[in-house]
Amino acid sequence: MARKRTVNQTPPTDIAVPDVPSPPPLDAAPDESESASDDSPQREFHIRHDLIKRLDLYLKDRLPHHSRASLQKLIKAGMARVNGRIARASTVLRAGDVVAVQMPPVSSHEALPEPIPLSIIHEDDHFIAINKQRGLIVHPARGNWSGTMINALLHHARVTAGTLSTGSDPWRPGIIHRLDRDTTGIILVAKTDEAHWRLAGQFERRTIRKTYLAIVHGCPALDSDLIDAPIGMNPHDREKMAVRKDTGRPAQSVYTVVERFRDFSLVELSPKTGRTHQLRVHMAFIGHPIAGDVDYGGRLIRPADLAVTQVSPQDTAPIIDRQALHAYRLQFVHPVEYRRMTLEAPLPPDMTNFLTLLRSLGR
Repeated sequence: MARKRTVNQTPPTDIAVPDVPSPPPLDAAPDESESASDDSPQREFHIRHDLIKRLDLYLKDRLPHHSRASLQKLIKAGMARVNGRIARASTVLRAGDVVAVQMPPVSSHEALPEPIPLSIIHEDDHFIAINKQRGLIVHPARGNWSGTMINALLHHARVTAGTLSTGSDPWRPGIIHRLDRDTTGIILVAKTDEAHWRLAGQFERRTIRKTYLAIVHGCPALDSDLIDAPIGMNPHDREKMAVRKDTGRPAQSVYTVVERFRDFSLVELSPKTGRTHQLRVHMAFIGHPIAGDVDYGGRLIRPADLAVTQVSPQDTAPIIDRQALHAYRLQFVHPVEYRRMTLEAPLPPDMTNFLTLLRSLGR
């Protein structure tokens, strides 16, 4: 049995679900009323306590879909008022202030509802948890303007008389975080703006614990380890990422071996940061790419690769033809009820079948 190693960063066992916070003060969830004209909806916030916070920073907290730079431009254009007077970005907010912001008009081009099946793990008045299937893009972009999870969610909202949180981008209502197209598993979608900024805050502070399951090539020498390697854009392919010691941003992932097979391993992965393609890049970096991940050193797995004898020689269809990566569990605090939650998404059939086959072949 391989041994565990303690590294000089925080060990995996120290990663814990955040404690349930006490309900925030009233200024953390101000009364909010909305009024909208045909093309420029107005957002209004009532401040109940002295925040000693600049207007631009306050609006960034309350409108997480907008960048601070875009909000500063909005304020500079005279679209934000405090107590009826045009305000500056540096205006400090006090108890009793009323902030009114005239939002820019929404584009007439926006995502449309489509009856695409969704596997819903949890739904309440504040957010939805989806077990995303393979091949499903989260939101419309670059040539994929339909057939996405957003189109499915809009249809679901229509038939259930529900809502999705608003945003500066009409193509991405409700989206707090994303999964790659062929990565399956659990993803949270906000139904209200309050739930959106509260959940987004947990992701930003890294208090949400994300756990993935992956089938990787080979067997890591250690049962568990921390991968600490910065990630940046691949200098040879702008569609990919790579470990970059020079220009990469800090990135850390913890892996734990769950089950070992002859030429593969089932591992549990916990990203401590949130870089693009982080888990896929990190596992390739340590020499154990995710099975099926052809972009990062993995291979499509066919019966012949496993010396399977109970199938026809003519059967060349891959056992798995996408990265064997699944977002298995999310642990977080409910954005409104302040209770700890653990949500899990069962493995998809292709990974389940792959594991069944590996177990049948022995170790």
